[in-house]
Amino acid sequence: MFTGIIQSVGRIARLEPRGGDVRLHVDTANLDLSDVQLGDSIAVSGVCLTAVSLEARGFAADVSNETLSLTTLGKHKAGDPVNLEKALRLADRLGGHLVSGHVDGVGMVVSITPDGRSQRWMFEVPAQLARYIASKGSICIDGTSLTVNEVAGNRFGVNLIPHTVEHTAFHARRAGDAVNIEVDVVARYIERLMGNGEAPRIDENFLKQHGFA
Repeated sequence: MFTGIIQSVGRIARLEPRGGDVRLHVDTANLDLSDVQLGDSIAVSGVCLTAVSLEARGFAADVSNETLSLTTLGKHKAGDPVNLEKALRLADRLGGHLVSGHVDGVGMVVSITPDGRSQRWMFEVPAQLARYIASKGSICIDGTSLTVNEVAGNRFGVNLIPHTVEHTAFHARRAGDAVNIEVDVVARYIERLMGNGEAPRIDENFLKQHGFA
């Protein structure tokens, strides 16, 4: 699990084809890897990857065809900036929201407009993801935890303060760019619990046995 608080902006060092998929080498810049071991998870622009090799300036991870086809990692090339976050520890502050690193789909930057010292960003997502996005709810974009300002159909807007733009890969994004989207996991579970739209039935016998009825 992750928090969506970006710890460093790294770069794709190289992509090495291996047996039909890819080994991704990431230059982690100033991200401290002293507490990272082989097999640990690191989110790369919102995609949870497993470190299979620790290198002088970063790490390597194997990326399956499934991940390449369903995220923006398949479009990246050497030198591209990526957001990085190490896996959450139980003692860490949860500054963003709970993020799994399992990307739900790819969205697109529609527009970027100044809003005071901040920027208002508009994104578009596939229809099947739009229903999980709510005004003032949480959304994870390229691994960054953000608050939704408004929703209109398949589009939604967020506000990025200068610190977020400067300390994430958003500084390199432009209108038309693809981004990884992970919706709030709570929305997923609510949909699952609701099933066909009916609220889950409460077991009255259970309530009586435990003194609630």
